[in-house]
Amino acid sequence: LMRPLQGCRGRGVVVGTVTLCLAAGWALQTPGGISLVVPQANINATVAQNILLSVEYSCRGVATIEWKHVSSWGTTKIVEWKSGNYVNISTVYKDRVTTFENGSIQLLNVGMRDAGYYFITVTEEYGTNTYGTIIVNVYEIIYEDLHFVAVLFAFLAAVSALLICFMWLCNKSLHLFQKKTTQKLTASTTEEIELETIEC
Repeated sequence: LMRPLQGCRGRGVVVGTVTLCLAAGWALQTPGGISLVVPQANINATVAQNILLSVEYSCRGVATIEWKHVSSWGTTKIVEWKSGNYVNISTVYKDRVTTFENGSIQLLNVGMRDAGYYFITVTEEYGTNTYGTIIVNVYEIIYEDLHFVAVLFAFLAAVSALLICFMWLCNKSLHLFQKKTTQKLTASTTEEIELETIEC
């Protein structure tokens, strides 16, 4: 009586394993599998730089990719496209966005208003979606401070040059004055000597 039961159990395990494998295979073939990788979630940029918002997605069906920018100035839809199909770029970003097949976008000539959160939504044709976020910090190049230092340096150099010229002129004037005084003194001493000689 014991042996037939063990055989049944053995068959049950085999049937269970086969059923599990078939269910797993069926689950893998059903729509709804999206993966999204964001390799760099934080980007630092300076004004007028081009930045790449890099992502990598994969899905079984046709995907719709949408990028939005959220900042203190509000929420703006940047671009939306279907893989292998149309690309709909917002008029605000018309000449500043390049899209890539892997879902990434490149922003050209960033400004201070481009700082903020960038949200990507990848939606599969069957309705499944996934999200990703990239934070962008934009810094100004401090040209004003460098410009101020350069102007101050040029001003100080000019003042120094003027002072050196003034000191040179003063020195020349002093030499001329001393020369004239020495000549007058020499002339008067010569006259005195001549007078003394005449008187003798």
